Amino acid sequence: MTLKVEQVSETTVMIRLGNKIDLALVPQLSALCERIRQHFGRGVVELIPAYTSVLVEVNVRLLSPDRLKTWVMNQGESLRVTDDAVGGKHVILPVYYHPSVGPDLAAVAEFAGVSEQEVIARHSQRTYTVCAIGFAPGFAFLASVDETIAMPRHTTPRHQIPAGSVGIAQQQTAVYPAASPAGWQIIGNCPKVLFNPRQSPMMPFDVGDTVRFEPMSESDYRAAGGQWWQD
Repeated sequence: MTLKVEQVSETTVMIRLGNKIDLALVPQLSALCERIRQHFGRGVVELIPAYTSVLVEVNVRLLSPDRLKTWVMNQGESLRVTDDAVGGKHVILPVYYHPSVGPDLAAVAEFAGVSEQEVIARHSQRTYTVCAIGFAPGFAFLASVDETIAMPRHTTPRHQIPAGSVGIAQQQTAVYPAASPAGWQIIGNCPKVLFNPRQSPMMPFDVGDTVRFEPMSESDYRAAGGQWWQD
């Protein structure tokens, strides 16, 4: 773990635990956020963990950036936690994998040189780590995709895709929580609502959690109110 702490604005501090993406660091970020919350309480306005770093926004009336920086640097290697001490949920997301809702499924199969069923197997049999949440509320960047199906994103994004679309972009995969433009390779659809501001929690996962996709039948997808692709 390579610890680096820097103030990036009057109210924010960036804490970096490494210089390159490492899935082993993601649970460490989650544990670090919890320690900061417990130690500084209302002095912390927001914590944004992502990949190898945590952006901390502070209430400067209660906590100065310098005080936070000093505390983090004094913690040093004690910030590292063992795998047994790292919590986190395991979330299972149902997915209907089919060209009718995954128009790029055939293209990914051709890219990998395998059948569409094999793409589905390779995508759904892995356990992914939530590395970051961004782009849109409830959009979780999940890693890492089997390298054989890790197809690059489209050169030109689509103008609109349905909510729930499951995409691949190189080593990452994600579910689009709402209808939006998209450049990722869409291979299926998840009918589960992934962001609801009227619920608590608003999302089923946090950074550091793990996710697995579970293939579902067309009948189950229809019963769950899944959305269909429209050209």
